[in-house]
Amino acid sequence: MHALDLDRDSAEWVRSLTVSGDDHRAAVARLHALLLGVARGEASRRRATLPDRGSEEVDELCVQAANDALVAVLGKVETYRGNARFTTWACKFVILEISSALRRHAWRQRRVELDETVWDRLPDRAPPPLQRMQNDEVFEILARAVRDDLTDRQRLVFQSVTMDDVPIDVLAERLGSTRGAIYKTLHDARGKLRRVFADAGYEDDVA
Repeated sequence: MHALDLDRDSAEWVRSLTVSGDDHRAAVARLHALLLGVARGEASRRRATLPDRGSEEVDELCVQAANDALVAVLGKVETYRGNARFTTWACKFVILEISSALRRHAWRQRRVELDETVWDRLPDRAPPPLQRMQNDEVFEILARAVRDDLTDRQRLVFQSVTMDDVPIDVLAERLGSTRGAIYKTLHDARGKLRRVFADAGYEDDVA
């Protein structure tokens, strides 16, 4: 997009990040500071979900997320189209980076295992993939299908990813598997659950 099509602030960001010299170095430093602040803000917001100790480690994750996001933004700045302010667009990169890092950190010392009590926590604290399931009958169908129609490994993968929000790479590492294999197991499990819901007269994809 031509700089004239952007708001003044966004156009200046693009200009300064795509030139060389002092302007470029100053813009990179300002952008890194912005990204780091956003990463730390996100970490603070998620503090309750993180281990009690290790605040220094969390800050290191924020710094690394800001570093990685900065590299990503610099590599893609010429693809910026101005659909949002440049800073909003750039901050999406660091939010993605720090969110993934914090999820991995949260599960670092937690066990990945089947937990039947997960059903007692639903629907009050259902994760996003299950939030649209609004009645006890649907939850009962899901619980019964997970228990009776899935293999032990499919149950573990489905519960871990869908209900406990375990990152795919963490789950693959704990199970001595690969991301691809975990995705395949999850795909197969969801396919079985969809068929159960279809047989019960629910056409929406609730799994």
